[in-house]
Amino acid sequence: MWRRSFGTSSHAVDALKEKKWDALVIGSGHNGLTAAAYLALGGLSVAVLERRHVIGGAAVTEELVPGFKFSRCSYLQSLLRPSVISELELARHGLKLLKRNPSSFTPCLDGRYLLLGPTKVLNHREISKFSKRDADAYPKYESQLERFCTLMDPLLDSSPPESLQGISSLQDRLKNKVHNSVFWTRLLHQAASLGQKDMVDFMDLLLSPASKVLNNWFETDVLKATLATDAVIGSTASVNTPGSGYVLLHHVMGETDGDHGIWSYVEGGMGSVSMAIGNAAREAGAHIVTSAGVSQLIVDDSGKANGVLLADGTVVQSSNILSNATPYKTFMELVPQNVLPDDFTRSIKYSDYSSGTTKINVAVDKLPDFHCCKSIDGLQYTGTIHIACQDAVNGLPSRRPVIEMTIPSILDKTISPPGKHVINLFIQYTPYNPSDGSWDDPVYRESFAQRCFNLIDEYAPGFSSSVIGYDMLTPPDLEREIGLTGGNIFHGAMGLDSLFLMRPVKGWSNYRTPLPGLYLCGSGAHPGGGVMGAPGRNAAKLVLEDFKKKMN
Repeated sequence: MWRRSFGTSSHAVDALKEKKWDALVIGSGHNGLTAAAYLALGGLSVAVLERRHVIGGAAVTEELVPGFKFSRCSYLQSLLRPSVISELELARHGLKLLKRNPSSFTPCLDGRYLLLGPTKVLNHREISKFSKRDADAYPKYESQLERFCTLMDPLLDSSPPESLQGISSLQDRLKNKVHNSVFWTRLLHQAASLGQKDMVDFMDLLLSPASKVLNNWFETDVLKATLATDAVIGSTASVNTPGSGYVLLHHVMGETDGDHGIWSYVEGGMGSVSMAIGNAAREAGAHIVTSAGVSQLIVDDSGKANGVLLADGTVVQSSNILSNATPYKTFMELVPQNVLPDDFTRSIKYSDYSSGTTKINVAVDKLPDFHCCKSIDGLQYTGTIHIACQDAVNGLPSRRPVIEMTIPSILDKTISPPGKHVINLFIQYTPYNPSDGSWDDPVYRESFAQRCFNLIDEYAPGFSSSVIGYDMLTPPDLEREIGLTGGNIFHGAMGLDSLFLMRPVKGWSNYRTPLPGLYLCGSGAHPGGGVMGAPGRNAAKLVLEDFKKKMN
């Protein structure tokens, strides 16, 4: 097995040329690292090739203001699959989760506020301040979403029941038919166990706008606004877009240390997730190299992937290549032209990679002082702080943006100097190409950041004056810095037409691609975006299965 290693030196790059690897992984995002760990544990020699100077992709921690460590892109953990955490022994490799309670705080300009958390007593008391009817309905709403998640959960940890692609043996066709039949039988049994009423409600959730779903349950605007942000995170869609309702499942999906629906911070920032997975991969024998960007895949005369060409001209050989890059980057930029079928490339090219998301990471010298809650003993700082305002229109960034604020340094004392804090602002909506200016213009960028800070000032006077420094990633920045096509944090839209058997495109949902030897292992594959690890784990298991077939 290849020795444990990590580096950026010429020696690390030279080691890549010394052998033909069993597998190469393009990109060290958390899914790429997860795939590498499982492949190495399966006995394969594996090399991970990372373009940037640091591993992690969008799950990364960087110190951009001296003394302040920012979770630069992703900022909360809950969706990381329990199977990944346990099988890779991530706690042993340094992963420490910090549970949040309460989980959310929504301030109002009229002096009121709403706290929500994992305890039913707190939620009932808080919602009752606005509506007794909503307070009674809320546990029923959560219970229904939890039942729906029970139906969805098994889908996350396995490949979709895709039809076989290309030429296959009779044995493979029979095995695939049996596998798919078992999958659909199990799913239908689980659906039947819900009962007809819940199934109808589930279909309504999948197809309806989030606004309709929430209006059917609740009457209080502050509660609906708090819950609605879950439905539009990372999307250009509004709460009135049909199909946005299913994303409300994120409210209860996921878990922390076995507690369902609990979102957590990660000690050391989200880069600690990637570091823990990377540690597991290296311990298993994976070779991880940073500053090793891939410029093109190499395809042999038989039409199979046979390695990659690095940006510095280095050739690295392997007949199994897993791409953690976006589908667009993988198939439109890394695969040579005229290799893939025209209908496939058209589907990839015209998929939705749009984004309305900007992330601002802020270093402050004091906590924001919300004028609506002088007497709740700091509970407002623990969870996500919702400042829900107005959508962008006509290509203009929001004048009063939707802001999700988190303050991880409340629980994590390792990421900021004593008495000072790290604040994450997740902001919508910000077009990729604003019609009233350019994100390349420093004055335009500063004016937008200040607009966000001024909005927070309305709820927490003096916030702007507490800012020591900040880092802002607009959609073009997310594309350039992190490699997210269009700035889309999910590697592509998460609409119903882009999920499950349709992700990344129909006919190719099981991590294989039309180029033999090339697999997709990132968020652009099933089950999609979020710091989940499922695409990497599922893809690796498929590669191991294919590898064993080739060896027999």
